Amino acid sequence: MPVVTQHFSLDMQGATQIANITDKIQRSLQDAKLTAGIVTLFIKHTTASIMIFEDETGLHADTKAIWDKLIPAQPEWQHNTRNVGEDNAHSHLRGQMQGPSLTIPFADKALMLGTWQQIVVIDFDTRARSREIVIQIMGE
Repeated sequence: MPVVTQHFSLDMQGATQIANITDKIQRSLQDAKLTAGIVTLFIKHTTASIMIFEDETGLHADTKAIWDKLIPAQPEWQHNTRNVGEDNAHSHLRGQMQGPSLTIPFADKALMLGTWQQIVVIDFDTRARSREIVIQIMGE
């Protein structure tokens, strides 16, 4: 079974920013010239995640609000107190909960997403940075 691996970078601002990458992934799938299989996405960072999301403005705000409630930024987190200058323990914890990867099937060169499903990167960190995403496409 052929495997195609691609990479791309995405400039993010942190603070639970959400960026839609669905079109980018669909274009990568078209470039791979495979008709059916799976796409695995992996973000090479511990303070960001990839997930399926209904990309709607209200959900952006609700998502930030729920993460702030579930895992608030606190200077008392051990990561912050043991590492001078660190303030992003909550970012790491959120990334652990949400996870760094996602697998999506495709057929007829199209992602098999539901009507409202989109692929997004969510950046939990406390500062802007570039995020590297790996796309691995396996199929026929």
